[in-house]
Amino acid sequence: MSRSNVIIGRLLFCTLMLVPVFAAGQEAASQNARKVTSRVVPAYPDLARTMNVKGIVRLEVVVVSNGTAKSVKVIGGHPVLAQAAERAVLKWKWERAEHESNEVIELRFNPE
Repeated sequence: MSRSNVIIGRLLFCTLMLVPVFAAGQEAASQNARKVTSRVVPAYPDLARTMNVKGIVRLEVVVVSNGTAKSVKVIGGHPVLAQAAERAVLKWKWERAEHESNEVIELRFNPE
Protein backbone atom coordinates (compact mmCIF):
# COMPACT_ATOMS: atom_id res chain seq x y z
CA MET A 1 0.00 0.00 0.00
CA SER A 2 1.39 3.42 -0.90
CA ARG A 3 2.12 6.07 1.71
CA SER A 4 -0.65 8.36 0.41
CA ASN A 5 -3.21 5.54 0.66
CA VAL A 6 -2.18 4.92 4.26
CA ILE A 7 -2.52 8.62 5.11
CA ILE A 8 -5.92 8.88 3.41
CA GLY A 9 -7.05 5.71 5.17
CA ARG A 10 -6.04 7.08 8.57
CA LEU A 11 -7.77 10.39 7.91
CA LEU A 12 -10.95 8.62 6.83
CA PHE A 13 -10.78 6.50 9.97
CA CYS A 14 -10.47 9.66 12.10
CA THR A 15 -13.40 11.18 10.23
CA LEU A 16 -15.60 8.20 10.97
CA MET A 17 -14.49 7.93 14.59
CA LEU A 18 -15.00 11.59 15.43
CA VAL A 19 -18.30 12.03 13.54
CA PRO A 20 -18.35 15.80 13.23
CA VAL A 21 -21.48 17.77 13.95
CA PHE A 22 -22.94 19.04 10.67
CA ALA A 23 -23.86 22.69 10.25
CA ALA A 24 -24.56 25.06 7.41
CA GLY A 25 -21.99 27.67 6.44
CA GLN A 26 -18.81 28.69 8.20
CA GLU A 27 -19.75 30.74 11.20
CA ALA A 28 -18.77 31.32 14.79
CA ALA A 29 -20.76 30.92 17.96
CA SER A 30 -19.31 31.89 21.28
CA GLN A 31 -20.07 31.55 24.95
CA ASN A 32 -18.12 34.70 25.68
CA ALA A 33 -18.16 36.96 28.64
CA ARG A 34 -16.33 39.50 26.47
CA LYS A 35 -17.51 40.90 23.17
CA VAL A 36 -15.49 40.06 20.07
CA THR A 37 -14.59 43.28 18.23
CA SER A 38 -12.72 41.77 15.27
CA ARG A 39 -13.03 38.28 13.76
CA VAL A 40 -10.94 36.48 11.16
CA VAL A 41 -12.78 33.80 9.19
CA PRO A 42 -10.74 30.59 9.07
CA ALA A 43 -9.56 29.30 5.71
CA TYR A 44 -11.23 26.00 4.84
CA PRO A 45 -8.35 23.47 4.52
CA ASP A 46 -7.85 21.89 1.08
CA LEU A 47 -7.56 18.43 2.64
CA ALA A 48 -10.88 18.90 4.45
CA ARG A 49 -12.49 20.02 1.19
CA THR A 50 -11.09 16.97 -0.62
CA MET A 51 -12.43 14.67 2.11
CA ASN A 52 -15.71 16.63 2.37
CA VAL A 53 -15.10 17.09 6.10
CA LYS A 54 -17.43 19.48 7.86
CA GLY A 55 -18.28 20.12 11.45
CA ILE A 56 -17.68 22.22 14.52
CA VAL A 57 -14.36 22.99 16.21
CA ARG A 58 -14.57 24.08 19.86
CA LEU A 59 -11.77 26.20 21.23
CA GLU A 60 -10.90 27.59 24.63
CA VAL A 61 -9.14 30.93 24.33
CA VAL A 62 -7.29 32.83 27.06
CA VAL A 63 -7.79 36.52 26.31
CA VAL A 64 -5.53 39.06 28.02
CA SER A 65 -6.71 42.43 29.30
CA ASN A 66 -5.84 44.29 26.07
CA GLY A 67 -8.21 42.03 24.10
CA THR A 68 -5.72 39.77 22.30
CA ALA A 69 -5.56 35.99 22.46
CA LYS A 70 -2.79 34.70 24.72
CA SER A 71 -3.40 31.01 23.96
CA VAL A 72 -5.82 28.75 22.13
CA LYS A 73 -6.63 25.15 23.04
CA VAL A 74 -8.75 22.82 20.90
CA ILE A 75 -11.38 21.14 23.10
CA GLY A 76 -13.35 19.40 20.36
CA GLY A 77 -13.74 18.91 16.66
CA HIS A 78 -12.16 17.30 13.66
CA PRO A 79 -8.34 17.41 13.64
CA VAL A 80 -8.22 18.38 9.95
CA LEU A 81 -10.18 21.56 10.78
CA ALA A 82 -8.58 22.36 14.14
CA GLN A 83 -5.39 24.04 12.92
CA ALA A 84 -7.29 26.45 10.64
CA ALA A 85 -9.61 27.33 13.52
CA GLU A 86 -6.68 27.97 15.88
CA ARG A 87 -4.86 30.19 13.37
CA ALA A 88 -7.94 32.33 12.77
CA VAL A 89 -8.91 32.78 16.44
CA LEU A 90 -5.38 33.83 17.37
CA LYS A 91 -6.01 36.89 15.15
CA TRP A 92 -9.34 37.81 16.80
CA LYS A 93 -9.69 40.87 19.05
CA TRP A 94 -11.97 41.25 22.08
CA GLU A 95 -13.04 44.29 24.05
CA ARG A 96 -10.58 45.43 26.71
CA ALA A 97 -11.09 44.31 30.31
CA GLU A 98 -9.31 44.63 33.64
CA HIS A 99 -8.36 40.95 33.72
CA GLU A 100 -7.71 37.85 31.61
CA SER A 101 -10.69 35.74 30.67
CA ASN A 102 -11.36 32.29 29.25
CA GLU A 103 -13.62 32.28 26.22
CA VAL A 104 -15.17 29.26 24.51
CA ILE A 105 -15.54 29.59 20.74
CA GLU A 106 -17.29 27.28 18.29
CA LEU A 107 -16.42 27.54 14.61
CA ARG A 108 -18.59 25.72 12.07
CA PHE A 109 -17.01 24.47 8.85
CA ASN A 110 -19.00 23.43 5.79
CA PRO A 111 -17.56 23.27 2.27
CA GLU A 112 -19.62 25.21 -0.24
